[in-house]
Amino acid sequence: MSNSVEGRSVIVTGAGRGIGRAMAEGLARAGARVVIADIDPDTAQATAAAIRDAGGQATGMAADVTDRASIRALIAGTVASHGRLDAMFNNAGIAQVKPFNDITEADWHRVMDVNAMGVLIGIQEASKQFIAQGGGGKIINTVSIAGKQGYEPLAHYSASKFAVVALTQAAARAFGKDRITVNAICPGVVATDMWKLIDRGFRDEGLTSRDNEAFEGFSADILLGRASQAGDLAGVAVFLASAGSDYMTGQSLVVDGGMVLI
Repeated sequence: MSNSVEGRSVIVTGAGRGIGRAMAEGLARAGARVVIADIDPDTAQATAAAIRDAGGQATGMAADVTDRASIRALIAGTVASHGRLDAMFNNAGIAQVKPFNDITEADWHRVMDVNAMGVLIGIQEASKQFIAQGGGGKIINTVSIAGKQGYEPLAHYSASKFAVVALTQAAARAFGKDRITVNAICPGVVATDMWKLIDRGFRDEGLTSRDNEAFEGFSADILLGRASQAGDLAGVAVFLASAGSDYMTGQSLVVDGGMVLI
């Protein structure tokens, strides 16, 4: 089977920056027609323009992953432009650092709504499109190593990512008969704006005493000797969107440089 994504129609949510942007750039370099979906329309358009300037095919669209109507419009717009949808990356997510006993109901719902319910909606709406058009499809969810083991100051974030692992497995069982594969990517410590926010959260909560202390601490034992760059996830993204992964479903691939060995 080929690992080519040439001409494939792909949506990446949360693609205006960070891991989502890097995956979208990698997919575009490999020949995919990419829709950059982000809650910030200006960021979506700017990222799409940068991909086009580099010779790729990309359009930007505003999308709120917690709003089913917004995701339906995103998929409908993609199909109107590309004729079909081949792969859906449910990547959008947020993080918050809070000591375990300080997490409020509002904190819980905010993180779970974006990170877990947003993935549920993305899976549901993409699978409906794949079934309607026929021929199968690819769904790829962004998890985290925090979806493989819980971290106390990130308990609700970890819970949301464990939920995405479960959704990935359940959806794989639900849609295998329709030739829809559902897999996930579990990054580790990635040098992105989100990790800057996490690092700042550790300091604001008094858990660290200086900038980058949490980032450096989590990175210290990575077997490959460095923290991840967002681009390290691009190759796995291309593989999971390609025919090369056709006989693989329900899996959550850890791509962390050797932090969590399971």
